[in-house]
Amino acid sequence: MGADVHGPDQEFLALERELAVFLRRARASSGEMARAVHPELEAAAYGLFVRLEEGGPQRATELAAYFGVGKATMSRQLRALEDLGLVAREPDPADGRASLVRLTEEGLARFRRVRDARRAQYVTKLADWDRKEIAELARLLHQLNERADMQEPGAQLRP
Repeated sequence: MGADVHGPDQEFLALERELAVFLRRARASSGEMARAVHPELEAAAYGLFVRLEEGGPQRATELAAYFGVGKATMSRQLRALEDLGLVAREPDPADGRASLVRLTEEGLARFRRVRDARRAQYVTKLADWDRKEIAELARLLHQLNERADMQEPGAQLRP
């Protein structure tokens, strides 16, 4: 039997529905943007570009923890980017045994072209929105993301 869409939780049901649609579109968009950076990239690569551009050089272990993936998965993704000349490793000045991953000039230039084109799409799609509405949406999404980051590990859905 379906949930009562007119009951006390109707706002949360509407939120769940809209987030599901948004996430589906975001996943598809990440794949398109990654392939626009380089045709051989998988969707997950775009998030790596965003993180490295915003946070600068980072250890592979930090990236794996941030994205919630294993070290082997992150190593494979970084190796693919390295083979394409989009990221490079450099010695970590804080620990000579470790290395930092950074975007190459080519990787940064390709990422910024795609990001700027994406931003232009947002401007076009939201042209009839008031700038205050856009700022409010960004604020609310940031707040939602912060709450998600505060969620305790293992506090996932349980039947």
